[in-house]
Amino acid sequence: MTRVSNRFHTHDEAEREAGIAAAALAVQRGQLVVLPTDTVYGVGADAFDAAAVRRLLAAKGRGRDMPPPVLVSAPTTLDALAVGVPTYARALIEALWPGPLTVVCRQQPSLQWDLGDTRGTVAVRMPDHEIALELLARTGPLAVSSANRTGLDAATDADQAEAMLGESVEVLLDGGPTPGALPSTIVDATGDTGRVLRIGAIPLDRLNEVVEPLGATIVDEG
Repeated sequence: MTRVSNRFHTHDEAEREAGIAAAALAVQRGQLVVLPTDTVYGVGADAFDAAAVRRLLAAKGRGRDMPPPVLVSAPTTLDALAVGVPTYARALIEALWPGPLTVVCRQQPSLQWDLGDTRGTVAVRMPDHEIALELLARTGPLAVSSANRTGLDAATDADQAEAMLGESVEVLLDGGPTPGALPSTIVDATGDTGRVLRIGAIPLDRLNEVVEPLGATIVDEG
């Protein structure tokens, strides 16, 4: 296993501040970082640095056909990244962000980035994790995918993330074990009806509980 030289335990206040500062600097320099989230550990890069995103995909063993989602620190950031967000999607965001919900929207055409073959869409999530949100507040939107090599289980603690991605990562923020191994639920909000692309930590009935007052329905096409 290749160890990350810059690993910080975020339960210690001084080490936490040093770690978040180091991670933010690494992102600014186009390097990869590992961070805890409310689902599983993630590996992240500056969403607006195409070379960094390519390094992220290479570290995971992925191609451009599997672009990473983008994590944000506030719901208001969505409108800087997406257009034509439907009412039902905004209701889901209001009720379930921060949290394990990823929403796929139509991308702002003016964005100068390259996340891969997105077909004009962007998948956005606001995680419910203090460390992740603190880092995002300093870096801006991050391209973040689960911290694992493609085909292996996503890391639920820092040791697992380090074992799989240590040679590719500059900074690792160790926030202890994640709440579980379930990923976020993904909803495609590019059409008039929301479609579930992946059921994760939020079940379908919870999604529909949110949108039913609007006369909308989320369907499971996973």
